[in-house]
Amino acid sequence: MKSAYLYVRVSTDEQKRKGYSLPEQEDRLIKYCESNNIYVKRVYREYFSAKDFNRPEWKKLVSELKNILAKEENDILFIRWDRFSRNIQYAYEMLGILRKLNVSAMAIDQQIDLSVPESSVMLAIYLSVPEAENTRRAMNTMNGIRKAKEMGRYPNKAPVGYVNMASLDGRKIIVPKQPEANIIRWAFQQLAKNIYRIGEVNEMAVHKGLGCSSSNFFKLIRNPAYCGLILLKRGDGETMMVKGIHEPLIPEALFYEVQDVINTKRKVNAIRVDLSPAFFLTGFLICPLCCRRLTGSFSKGSTRKYPYYQCRKGCRVRVRADKLNDSYREQLQKLELSGMASDLFGTILADWNVDTQKVKFLYERQALRRQLGEQETILSRARKLYVENILKFDDYSEMKSEFRRITDGIRKELCNVATKLRAIEEQRKLDLRSSIDIFGAFESLDTADKKQLVSFFPPVDIDIKKSAVSIGHNVTLSKILVCK
Repeated sequence: MKSAYLYVRVSTDEQKRKGYSLPEQEDRLIKYCESNNIYVKRVYREYFSAKDFNRPEWKKLVSELKNILAKEENDILFIRWDRFSRNIQYAYEMLGILRKLNVSAMAIDQQIDLSVPESSVMLAIYLSVPEAENTRRAMNTMNGIRKAKEMGRYPNKAPVGYVNMASLDGRKIIVPKQPEANIIRWAFQQLAKNIYRIGEVNEMAVHKGLGCSSSNFFKLIRNPAYCGLILLKRGDGETMMVKGIHEPLIPEALFYEVQDVINTKRKVNAIRVDLSPAFFLTGFLICPLCCRRLTGSFSKGSTRKYPYYQCRKGCRVRVRADKLNDSYREQLQKLELSGMASDLFGTILADWNVDTQKVKFLYERQALRRQLGEQETILSRARKLYVENILKFDDYSEMKSEFRRITDGIRKELCNVATKLRAIEEQRKLDLRSSIDIFGAFESLDTADKKQLVSFFPPVDIDIKKSAVSIGHNVTLSKILVCK
């Protein structure tokens, strides 16, 4: 009685396109074995492409064949030769390996007798047709992608800050995704200033909530899709930019300004940013003994780690970072606006809040409400198409999920705008002629913003024994700031 291994394979694309399924293939092979008195040793089920033989189940099958006795003859049965391979070169190489293992491969729907010389011609046809299909399919896919780009569509997976969606006509589009979109917009603005290194901006963006690795961030800032352009490679190898139909996150001018910054060999004069919250004074503290900059590090104690600012140049100056930070905050809180500056600042702030900020937030709220209404209209139309059996359930579910994600982001932004409007109204009620605590929100700032403020009020005259520091500022600021 003959014995055989059954091999069934399908890829997701083939299952959708041709209706192949593993149970259907397996059922036909088992019936064939029963009618031809063949014992089925094992069935191998594969969900993988046949472009090569680097497939998990096929590797297991070949490994098992290598472990059986060499004298024992075995067969591998499959439905058609395209289940075996879609690459004629790899197919012949694998047939040679199987021949050495005394194993025969056969397709029950395309049977050939290899003992007949002319059968090798049919085998070549059976193996070359699937490869030609793959090549043609790849060309059609490339042409489809190129055509979509020429029409301004982004046919690939949405970049960070965008999300893929399907419009009512079934075409794929990308739309901004919050809060990533705002963080990316902020990152481009910081890079354009040319005061931070790319890695530092990446760190700050991650702190703000952008999920992006360093390597992906370097690709992100060079992607023209963020300014509404799509890179298109023409048939002659030349590249060109096509205006996309998606909503840009930044203006073209800002994108090209950033490209000039990151592609130019330059020396960034900004102080190296240490984003550890415990060391927001690093880069500004000067060693009182050797006049070198102090760095920050943690020292392990008996119960926990303690932050220290220290000099690494041999003078061994070291001071507790938390105490020095507290001293800096105390000195900062002693500063307030002078009487004349307070009056002027109060008038400007009132005008700014009423005439500029409030109008800006009202327009922003109106735009967000309009976006929310548009999303609800899209979902309503999709629901009608689904009820009328025009839209499939999977597509409707996907659109519904995307609707929830987008509307959740819009509602969060609406809440933020409402909070800002309430803050403006509360600020108007304050007596701006009284003493204004301009540094009261210092503790709530993130590390990058703290360091920006410290650059205007750098620490001076460090007292190592008392872990205290005083604050310095330029002549211009001294005219509008006084000590309480």
